[in-house]
Amino acid sequence: MNRIERFFNIEEVNAHCDIPCGIYDPITAQIAALTTVRMIDLMKDTLEGDLADMDKKNKFARLVNIKEEHAEKTKHEIRVIWGDFFKAGHFEKYPNLHDLTHEIMILGSKVKQGTDREKAVELVEKVNEFAKIFWEIKGEETVEAEAPYAPKLKMVYRKI
Repeated sequence: MNRIERFFNIEEVNAHCDIPCGIYDPITAQIAALTTVRMIDLMKDTLEGDLADMDKKNKFARLVNIKEEHAEKTKHEIRVIWGDFFKAGHFEKYPNLHDLTHEIMILGSKVKQGTDREKAVELVEKVNEFAKIFWEIKGEETVEAEAPYAPKLKMVYRKI
């Protein structure tokens, strides 16, 4: 390989690029937000009965961890779409997009910090609002439907 590089006078270069693959979909953020609601529900169910049971304590700790991971995943997925997909013209057409994104970040943090189910439901609603704007920008129709799994909240889906 070195001979080929010398023969063709190939210089070594180092670069980093964020390849704009164009594959963006808010569904991962939506499912992660929905998961936070489900984990809060399961956490409350786990607190019933014998709280001295070590297996119950272990389950509760795991549910808390999953809730926090999914709240952070929600924030991450929204940040990626906000930072990599949306362009200046989108922000002009949807002037609330910055505020909506910021609200999602704040709600994601509140869901990580506590167990307020209503905050988690609000996170799902805001992420759905974000998804609706995303699909409008892509020129796709959306539909609202109940999630097919607990907690069976309303979700925004791309119409297929």
